[in-house]
Amino acid sequence: MNAKVAFEFSERIPHLGLRMKEHCRRALEFAIRMKKLGLKVIYPGLEDHPQHGLLKSLVNPEYGYGGIFCLDLGSEERGNRLMYYLQNGTQFGLMAVSLGYYETLMSCSGSSTSSELTDEKKAQAGISPGLVRMSIGYTGTLEQRWAQFEQALDKLNGESFMLHKK
Repeated sequence: MNAKVAFEFSERIPHLGLRMKEHCRRALEFAIRMKKLGLKVIYPGLEDHPQHGLLKSLVNPEYGYGGIFCLDLGSEERGNRLMYYLQNGTQFGLMAVSLGYYETLMSCSGSSTSSELTDEKKAQAGISPGLVRMSIGYTGTLEQRWAQFEQALDKLNGESFMLHKK
């Protein structure tokens, strides 16, 4: 490892715990709020998740249930449209295949990381066409990011309403 990389690691490691706590706290809050909106959310921090009890017995309560959750929008088109609005309309986050970064990252699994699987294999793995994975970042305030999410969701839902009205 070169000296510059080693120095950068040494500067970031002491704050890793704080960053992870915020990452996980925000993911849980987003999952709860999305669920209240009637969205299909898959997150082990939610009590209705089938593995919630198991994970609760294993996790450190200070760190929560992780910073990644899934949002099922039903179709690949809706998933990709929401991600487009989140990235380009509100600057909520970035579309990416890898979900390791301090900014919010999102990916429509069926058309990206799992695109090589057959439809049957995707169904067996629980990967629906509209499944969007999100890794919630910790930049900006939670309320700023939530407002951006709601704005993009409203645009998606308004667009859907207009398509059905024609």
